[in-house]
Amino acid sequence: MRSILFLANIFLFATVVNAQSLDTIKLNEPSKERGSNIMEALANRHSTREFSPEKLNLQDLSDLLWAADGVNRPDGRRTAATARNNQDIDVYVIMEEGAYLYDAKVHELQPVAEGDYRNLIADTQASIQEAPVCLLIVSDLSRFTGANEDVQKQWGAIDAGIVSQNIMLFASACGFVTVPRAYMKKDELKEVLHLSDTQVPMLNNPVGYPKTDLANSIF
Repeated sequence: MRSILFLANIFLFATVVNAQSLDTIKLNEPSKERGSNIMEALANRHSTREFSPEKLNLQDLSDLLWAADGVNRPDGRRTAATARNNQDIDVYVIMEEGAYLYDAKVHELQPVAEGDYRNLIADTQASIQEAPVCLLIVSDLSRFTGANEDVQKQWGAIDAGIVSQNIMLFASACGFVTVPRAYMKKDELKEVLHLSDTQVPMLNNPVGYPKTDLANSIF
């Protein structure tokens, strides 16, 4: 028993040190005047699996995350609706330098794990690894109260889809490219991000600037 506890403590210490090597990223105030109108965004919406490797600048990253699931009212409610306002969705941001959790309440990225885990998002689709930012949409089913497990999973999937649609509309309106995906290495991501059993990776959206030297795959 002592040896098990010792190993667990070593793992916890390593996890904390790993996260501490990354800095919290304070995001900019979202620019709410940018982008085309909603009908143009819908007309231009498409999925793309080819990305420029250029990193997103801080303003673009800030606006993207606020559009995805940011706080848009004084009472803390979000740009993305959730069942009974349970706010079950967490957005993890996977970049070359590490993995972060988007804290919508203070509009910051909180460090989770150092290292490039975009390969876990991409799985066998190599081009996805070129996206500078991969947004992982996780539903914490424990935040739903008074509902059975099947209903919780249904609500979580719907809520994740709403966030993904926000990401796609932002990308379409502001000249980015993205694709909604359920394909990823979920078990490995749960381990890297220290997710609990009730935290379920639902969807991911790799996001970047358009790749100009290849014709994009659009559908």
